[in-house]
Amino acid sequence: MEKIKSTLPNIILSLTSICLIAGVALSAANKYTASAIAASKTLALRNAILQVTPAFDNNPVKEQYKIAAAASDSLTFYPARKGGKYVGCAVESYSKNGFSGQIRMMIGFDEQGKVFNYTVLEHNETPGLGSKMEAWFRESKNRQSIIGRDMSKGLLKVNKDGGDVDGITAATITSRAFLEIINLAYAAISEGAANGSTTGADPVDGTQQ
Repeated sequence: MEKIKSTLPNIILSLTSICLIAGVALSAANKYTASAIAASKTLALRNAILQVTPAFDNNPVKEQYKIAAAASDSLTFYPARKGGKYVGCAVESYSKNGFSGQIRMMIGFDEQGKVFNYTVLEHNETPGLGSKMEAWFRESKNRQSIIGRDMSKGLLKVNKDGGDVDGITAATITSRAFLEIINLAYAAISEGAANGSTTGADPVDGTQQ
């Protein structure tokens, strides 16, 4: 069998073929992984909503909407309904004032606007200190817990700032940022209430869904 001469055209042709095959393979892999990543994110989002809201039978992710919060970008709301009745909502909120930067959380409120639960989605706070926020503000001892707080009675503050919430020991900055996130979410809910969005109405025109 005659050996193919190693000429410049043959080299270019070989490299072109390899690049085309690699490109097709990468495109197929990217398409597959993109779908898998999107599905994983949707599942994680739904699980976060399930953790922080009363039981629901609608699809909060599909019904999501945004409401502008004071001095902030719009926050995303996920309304929870059962039997067509509004039972609460989850709000994705954040603060850039954590000890190590941005903190993102999902906060749940019941139909009366009281804090139902929360889950931390993202943070870079110090392990063993600021990271304690993931459980600290659910503890019933002393005045740590924010669960069941009636936000209509005033914004939440740590005791060092004259408030009635016990902040994380040696992590006051994280504690302030945590409560800022809750307060921001409630402020947006209050804004949305003007449109009836927190009572099951459409957030844009106020018509009942």
